[in-house]
Amino acid sequence: MDLQRNFKLILDELALATGAVSDEAGQALVLSIMEAGCIFVAGAGRSGLAMRAFAMRLMHLGFDVHVVGDVTTPSIGASDLLLIGSGSGSTGSLLSMAGKARTIGSRIALITIRNRSPIADLTDIVLTIPAPTPKITVETGYRSLQPMGSLFEQSLWLTLDALSMTVMQQIGADGEAMFGRHANLE
Repeated sequence: MDLQRNFKLILDELALATGAVSDEAGQALVLSIMEAGCIFVAGAGRSGLAMRAFAMRLMHLGFDVHVVGDVTTPSIGASDLLLIGSGSGSTGSLLSMAGKARTIGSRIALITIRNRSPIADLTDIVLTIPAPTPKITVETGYRSLQPMGSLFEQSLWLTLDALSMTVMQQIGADGEAMFGRHANLE
């Protein structure tokens, strides 16, 4: 079994992809999160799962956050932020959401592989993760040996955790206070 070799391969690829994420774009996104009246997150497939996890972490930090598509999600307003995770930056349903949010006057942020994409054209902030995938033709200087969009999805999750830690530091939150907001009906 080559499990340890695969761990190393994945971790090396993650180091390359996340090592190229812009601190400047990350800080702009953190500021938008902290200034938003409400935060709405969206993504499709495995990227959507990472976005849902980020919504949970923001809730633990005390933010008013919603996952687009959940039955309890309210309407978005002009003082709100829509944060989309999309490797391609062109997923039809996410593009439609971004268009609607733009019409309303909401701030929009995108975490993506492609900084030039239909969704990126509608956003205020684009945070790029240069994670090559056979699903999208973008030259990053290296290629992933992982299947499909795995490297982007993993990098997205880590980027969102790094953003969570940055927000924690900015607002002076600690794990104990966050745990006080953890679900207790499990």
